Amino acid sequence: MGTAMKREELVQQLTDETVWDMIVIGGGATGLGTAVEAASRGYRTLLLEQGDFAQGTSSRSTKLVHGGVRYLQQGNLSLVLEALRERGLLIRNAPHLVHNQSFVVPIYDWWEGPFYGIGLKLYDVLAGKLGLGPSRLLSREETLQQIPTVEPHGLRGGVIYHDGQFDDARLAISLALTVTDLGGTVLNYLPVTGITSVDGMVSGVEAQDRESGRRFRMSGRVVINAAGPFIDRIRQMVNPAAKELITPSQGIHLVLDGSFLPGESAIMVPHTDDGRVLFAVPWHGRTIVGTTDTQIPTATLEPRPLPDEVDFLLTHAARYLTRHPRRSDVLSVFAGIRPLVHGSDGGSTASLSRDHTLLVEQSGLVTIAGGKWTTYRKMGEDTVNAAAQVAGLDDRPSVTAQLKIHGWLEGGNATDPLQVYGSDQAKLEQLLVEHSTWREKLHPGLPYCVGEVVWGVRYEGARSVEDILARRTRALLLDARASIAAAPKVAELIAVELGHSRDWQESQAAAFSELAGGYLLE
Repeated sequence: MGTAMKREELVQQLTDETVWDMIVIGGGATGLGTAVEAASRGYRTLLLEQGDFAQGTSSRSTKLVHGGVRYLQQGNLSLVLEALRERGLLIRNAPHLVHNQSFVVPIYDWWEGPFYGIGLKLYDVLAGKLGLGPSRLLSREETLQQIPTVEPHGLRGGVIYHDGQFDDARLAISLALTVTDLGGTVLNYLPVTGITSVDGMVSGVEAQDRESGRRFRMSGRVVINAAGPFIDRIRQMVNPAAKELITPSQGIHLVLDGSFLPGESAIMVPHTDDGRVLFAVPWHGRTIVGTTDTQIPTATLEPRPLPDEVDFLLTHAARYLTRHPRRSDVLSVFAGIRPLVHGSDGGSTASLSRDHTLLVEQSGLVTIAGGKWTTYRKMGEDTVNAAAQVAGLDDRPSVTAQLKIHGWLEGGNATDPLQVYGSDQAKLEQLLVEHSTWREKLHPGLPYCVGEVVWGVRYEGARSVEDILARRTRALLLDARASIAAAPKVAELIAVELGHSRDWQESQAAAFSELAGGYLLE
């Protein structure tokens, strides 16, 4: 059956005798990329995540694998070059999850055409051989052909260019499976509660299983802190006086019906009122509009959109779309926290670098902060290089630039709901034969079938209704109301697989309904 993440079996690998080469804290993009990097070099790798894989920021992105047109505006060419190279590698290494997406910049002022046209030509040049297609200027007619619902009043034309699009949480699950394929161990719901030291040097971690309550002590030659918005909490476990590295900033996205943006192309507006880039992007049959940038006091696992943010996106979407979305049109709204590494000048968050920061503390704790999904692999490579030195491990070259990610499958159809399983789709089809009802739809408003719930529990480490509806499938983002309606059925299916009681089912369905309420605008 290939590799599966069977949590019960993985927990049994946490013996006191084992000395791990690398212990990674955090199961988002950065931690998973680091664990794949470490395991692919043959280091004994353990990854621990406090909640579910990609539960935080990493499942809440704009779903783009991109060089960052905004960095081009800021003149940060080295960052654009690195991101464009990584974009090209990711499309090669995970073609089942990443595809080419065309973007159109609508032009309303005469000077914008040449200005953005030249900028995006530079983008093409920087991408080089890994480019996804040339950018070009569009006439007014061509622009309306590409994006039929764009505001026609005052429209002069457009510029079309290409970037990558992906499913973030599904990539995270595929990376976790890749680590297990490579012999590493990844565990969700095992928060690190402390860090152990010998003679002032970090020697391992303490963690507690959120399911059984069991406590573990694990020793590692090096501990890597990849906890995203929570990295300062981990750093302060070692040194309570450690100065904070992170300024959390929140970004939200609205999910609308696909009819708001028919056609294949996305819209990119390079300059909104607050200087941010605005995207309207087709994704899984819906339209995603984002994003905002709001400084927040502290990071939480389940951030909530603020009324101002929702208004900002609705106002700007109305400016560029002929159909003006109302609050009642919003199928789901999701918020994520950017773990921005704050500059000493305390500048505005929109201009802070998303580039990553690698820090080796005096205690030997290796912290990797900042970054973005597109460059997750490069961050992992840089981090493992540093960690191997700290641990005194033998130097081994990185192989991830060519490493196929679990489920790798070329071709395929980006509009097929089962495409995200890649080569596992054949095994999933076998599973669906087990029960006559498993091919049935989970809910008429969602593209998922009942058997996918069973698959997620058996083979992808899902433990809760939220794991299934928010991340193994993307039901919560596609339609929060429909996902609430599907929750009792999902709870029942998980309970059968994991041997849970009726009480468990009811409390799970209730907990999910409460959580999903935060994705609705009422």
